[in-house]
Amino acid sequence: MDAVLMPVGDDLYAVPTGWVREVVGAPALTPLVTGPAGVLGLFNLRGEIVPLLDTASLLDLGHVGSVRFSVVLHTHLGPVGLSTTGFPLRRELGDPIGRSDLVAGAEVHRVGDRVAVLLDVQAVLDSVTSSTRRRQATGPSVTALAVRS
Repeated sequence: MDAVLMPVGDDLYAVPTGWVREVVGAPALTPLVTGPAGVLGLFNLRGEIVPLLDTASLLDLGHVGSVRFSVVLHTHLGPVGLSTTGFPLRRELGDPIGRSDLVAGAEVHRVGDRVAVLLDVQAVLDSVTSSTRRRQATGPSVTALAVRS
């Protein structure tokens, strides 16, 4: 399987290339003060507003801290960015060598002398939209509008 490897801290995650639109270096963010913890802010990508998600936060691994790159995904919601702390690389993943204990149901693949956890992109996006829906039930949110656009 062809994938884009995304460094997040000391860990390595992968998303299938079919989801990836492009990689953007250190996007200038507009923060969403009232947004959910998983959304770092919004950035302008050639006229499109793209929400940037904190990949570490979405995976319950803390926070990314300094965003070096964003892997912009094609989604039914429009473009969505996943934050990385290092340069994303395109690689062919071999057969899975197991399942992740940290990311429910995710496959683990060997990549050289490291391992990468293959993310279920739809599950990651669903976690953001379900968080947004919970916030909407308690009142209007600017983030809800930003994530949907």
